[in-house]
Amino acid sequence: MQPDTRKLLVTGSSILLAGALAALLMMTVFGGVTRQGPRTSSGWLSLIVVMGCLPTSVFTLLLGLAKLAGDLFGRRKDTASR
Repeated sequence: MQPDTRKLLVTGSSILLAGALAALLMMTVFGGVTRQGPRTSSGWLSLIVVMGCLPTSVFTLLLGLAKLAGDLFGRRKDTASR
């Protein structure tokens, strides 16, 4: 695994963990969520963090996994042709 691939996977995982933690805090500590949205200002801030972190982390992880697959399968092609 190349260092930049590892960096993408670590960054995506970190962002995903931050989003999941914000979602958990929004649902428990910051008052929960009703049909109209979170009950507190902290809940709304957590919702903003969740809505930013989760899509970003999914795309970062997909990019990292695609790069990992390219590294693994690309290396096999290079070694087979030599």
